[in-house]
Amino acid sequence: MTVEEPQAPKAPAKARALRPRDAATLIIVDNSSGEPRVLLGRRRLDMVFMPGRYVFPGGRVDPADKQIVVEEDLRPRDLEKLMVAMKGTPSAARARALALAAVRETFEEAGLLIGMPLGARVAPKSPTWQSFFATGYRPALDRLTFFARAVTPPGRPRRFDSRFFCVEAEAIVHRAKIEDGELSDLEWHSIAQARSLELPNITRVVLEDLSERIAAGALHTGDFPVPFYHRRNGAFRRDLIGGDVDLD
Repeated sequence: MTVEEPQAPKAPAKARALRPRDAATLIIVDNSSGEPRVLLGRRRLDMVFMPGRYVFPGGRVDPADKQIVVEEDLRPRDLEKLMVAMKGTPSAARARALALAAVRETFEEAGLLIGMPLGARVAPKSPTWQSFFATGYRPALDRLTFFARAVTPPGRPRRFDSRFFCVEAEAIVHRAKIEDGELSDLEWHSIAQARSLELPNITRVVLEDLSERIAAGALHTGDFPVPFYHRRNGAFRRDLIGGDVDLD
């Protein structure tokens, strides 16, 4: 009789890292009181990703965002920066969809609309954008500035390749009432006040970038390098899009 040696237990299979999904965030800056304030809301406690944390409005890109035609477009330099190190096939349409997602998500989560009157134009038949166009406005991107980019580190329950845009509060053309949204306690905070809130680490970092840009008077300067926060070979990096660092 042949006796087989006992087999060593197999090591558990390594979980495959989630691929980051394209997402966008809008930082709205209100200068009407003399001290810059930003809009932040608290994520619901029952959410899987960053429950209870204060964040800027935003969310992932929807396929419909790539189908919306805009007349008031992003600056060409911002479109170029958005395509730097873009996963897959870079295109202006994908870059534009990121900004459109930021505008749409801000309307859905905060009821604040950045756009222009629809006028006699026929609104696209898109269920995703239906409530936006029902207000009588169309999205406008010319007031937005591409400000920062961050990729969620591996090991998180959700991963996003998020692009942060900023815009002045005076660009808000319509306000709608939002009920039972993803964000509660939507309020305007000075940067000093925001620092005391329960913020995700990346939001805290981007807030400091914002403070520096405001102090330099360069918030909407198109030639200013865009910080890109991500990990490479396990190390946290802050590269600059539009700087001298190779991001390939």
